[in-house]
Amino acid sequence: MKKIVFVMLGVAMALTQACAQSKHEAPEKVKSAFAQKFPNAQKVKWEMEEENEWEAEFKLNGEEYSASFTPDGTWKETESEIETSALPSAVTNTLKKEFGEYEIEEAELSETPDGKFYEVELEKDEIDIEAVISANGKLVKKEVEKEHDGDNEDED
Repeated sequence: MKKIVFVMLGVAMALTQACAQSKHEAPEKVKSAFAQKFPNAQKVKWEMEEENEWEAEFKLNGEEYSASFTPDGTWKETESEIETSALPSAVTNTLKKEFGEYEIEEAELSETPDGKFYEVELEKDEIDIEAVISANGKLVKKEVEKEHDGDNEDED
């Protein structure tokens, strides 16, 4: 009976150790694919975003980036924050048309196998919107989120 308990304890400890390490140590296939795509990347930090996604945060030419890969090394996306002044006119025209009353909080360039997209965080009053717009100005996705800061508007 003691043998079984020790074996189970050993397995549990090994699994715990493996899980703890795997959160920050990307598989070789992922690291190899990353090195091929970004050979000049510096200060690379890995994190398991989801069960099937590894994300590297890194610097390239002085700029901060993040890139996502599947566990088999397939590249999914690269993101970098950009100045709102760097948004293409097709994107700014869509923002004005669709979200004219909103203030742009942040903008990112997202490159995927499907092309370039601009992820823009917008805010008006207590409503936050994340809009994803293609390089040619097509609104691809819109997520609306209301802020919940605990204030009760009915109180005097």
